Amino acid sequence: MPAIRTLTTAVALLHALGAGAASTGNALPEIVVTADYRGTEVVSAPTSISVISEEVVRSRAAQHFEEMLGALPNVNFAAGTNRARFFQIRGIGERSQFIEPLNPSVGVLIDNVDYSGMGTAATLLDVDQIEVLRGPQGTRYGANALAGLIHLKTNEPEDAFRAALRLGAGNFDARRAQLMMTGPLTDQSQFRLAVEQFKSDGYYDNAYLGTDDNNRRDELTGRAKLAMAVSEDWDINLTLTRVDLDNGYDAFTLNNTRTTLSDEPGHDRIDATGFSIDSTWQLSASSIEVIAALLSADTQYGYDEDWTYSGFHPDGYMSSDAYNRDRESGSLEVRWISDGMSRIFGDSTDWIIGLYTLDSDEDLRREYTYLARDFISSYGFDTRAIFVQLDTRLTDTLALATGLRAERRDTTYQDSNAVTYAPRENMWGGRIALTYSPDSGSMSYISLARGYKAGGFNTDGTLDADLREFSDESLVEVEVGVKSRSASGRFEYRVAAFYDERTDQQVKSSLVRQRPDGTSEFIDFTGNAATGTNSGVEVELDWFASKHLLLSASGGLLDARFNRFINEFGEDLSGRDQAQAPNYTWHLAVRYERGGWHFDLSAEGRDAFYFSDRHAVRSKPYSLINGSIGYKANAWGIQLWGRNLNDKDYYTRAFGSFNNDPRDGYADPEPYFQFGEPRVFGVTVDFRLNR
Repeated sequence: MPAIRTLTTAVALLHALGAGAASTGNALPEIVVTADYRGTEVVSAPTSISVISEEVVRSRAAQHFEEMLGALPNVNFAAGTNRARFFQIRGIGERSQFIEPLNPSVGVLIDNVDYSGMGTAATLLDVDQIEVLRGPQGTRYGANALAGLIHLKTNEPEDAFRAALRLGAGNFDARRAQLMMTGPLTDQSQFRLAVEQFKSDGYYDNAYLGTDDNNRRDELTGRAKLAMAVSEDWDINLTLTRVDLDNGYDAFTLNNTRTTLSDEPGHDRIDATGFSIDSTWQLSASSIEVIAALLSADTQYGYDEDWTYSGFHPDGYMSSDAYNRDRESGSLEVRWISDGMSRIFGDSTDWIIGLYTLDSDEDLRREYTYLARDFISSYGFDTRAIFVQLDTRLTDTLALATGLRAERRDTTYQDSNAVTYAPRENMWGGRIALTYSPDSGSMSYISLARGYKAGGFNTDGTLDADLREFSDESLVEVEVGVKSRSASGRFEYRVAAFYDERTDQQVKSSLVRQRPDGTSEFIDFTGNAATGTNSGVEVELDWFASKHLLLSASGGLLDARFNRFINEFGEDLSGRDQAQAPNYTWHLAVRYERGGWHFDLSAEGRDAFYFSDRHAVRSKPYSLINGSIGYKANAWGIQLWGRNLNDKDYYTRAFGSFNNDPRDGYADPEPYFQFGEPRVFGVTVDFRLNR
């Protein structure tokens, strides 16, 4: 298969490059993935993982996860909002949400709190590292991680007092202020407080209203952490996070420009409070870890559906649409974890046994011009799961990891149209991985994993009966990989090739119906309408070429196709690429540090991809250049930065099978696009106080 041949070539080249990296110099840090049960080093984990450090986030002056996404192979996002809310890994993931309840394919965790389906909340305040686990996480995370997991881990409290102030300004009237303090409270406890306010006018002008901030960003994030050693064998960590984003949404135009004509600009808001407790109790020969999390989130999303103003055209209709959701969720996970004194099977096998529960309730109110009254729905589900993982040392060089998770989900739904559902599902997933480690710096693996995603239902009562419910989706993946770190610690590479078979694939489609006035109405629905194959390769490397120079590169190849799919228009899309699945992604970065100065330059790009499975509109291939230069002293620092320095116009969302323009009588379908971030630049200044 082409992916395996590419992998073999890449490994040979990387071994050749690594052989020349034995001279003295800085060593790469050993990065531990905290999303794993035991906390595993990236180079030792038998799966494809990317980790972005706090230093890289700061060099790009990134405010939100979407601004770092270009550094990740085979990861994409869909807009249609101000901030990226939906992500795709290896071509799998949702693109939008309107009336229907959502079962995410990509999990989003922030300090153990589940924000899946609400990527808007993924701001990067005081982030320690961003972890992206590609492929089904059926054992670890269950139904919300069919395609993978995005985990934002923020910095922990410290033993010594430290404070930092960061101020920044940039074009589009951007300004930010961030304050952090950490230190001891008692001999057994430490705290950390961080808060940030970010504002920008956004990247669109409104010619009708004469404004430039209808697609604004007004984002406040705050976080408090407390770490306590209750006793010698009992630790507790508490985290409280508040995310309050009051962003506008005014991004689509009839002429595909950055100048809108809306008279009712929309919004993309989230007001969320997350709280988590992570407690570890060390027993005589094992440990018990308890992770509890609560989330209360209010999201408000709305837009001007006609994109114009009253009187724009005598035949034009006027309409706005808004979706207000309140989510309340709580989760509890209990893990019983072995240590060196409690291994089984002749002291060869470490083990983990766990229980997990998640209860979630979500209320929706839709306010739409063409509804006689607001649409109201209540959606909730209770999940119960049991999981086990065994890590067995077969020989000095061979190890076998096995995991299994069984999950039960009970769902309830009712709405103001008298539609009710109460399905129950039993699902399972797991993973088997065989690793070969000839020495402490290298590892090869092959794994077989099964992931799953819960089924659901369509809430439009006018749909035919056979379209109203859909079942769970499963994915079986084979992955092979090689990871290696040079003896000097200055060179590291990670390569993985994968092959996925998707069964009962859930595909979002829509029906188009004509209103009496000749305009179009869209009815979205989801069904098990397809099977698909997703395969590809991911390569990442880091190299300290000299004492002061760090080179990094990553790339992804992806072939994500439908094996069988006929869409709602009767079009046979079998063999066509799945939506949001570019055939390649790449990233190159250079960092030079000397005498307090640092210089960063990076480039990233991706291939064209379909925006939807219901039309044939594609993005264009594009590449972006980012850079920064700065100086850091003991108590202060300054940095000049820029993203998309080549000012490339690229698209992050498109509609392609309808006409929203009254000037031609809504006659011919045309594509309409939302633009990505243009050239942005600015300056940040840091002040630090240490004791």
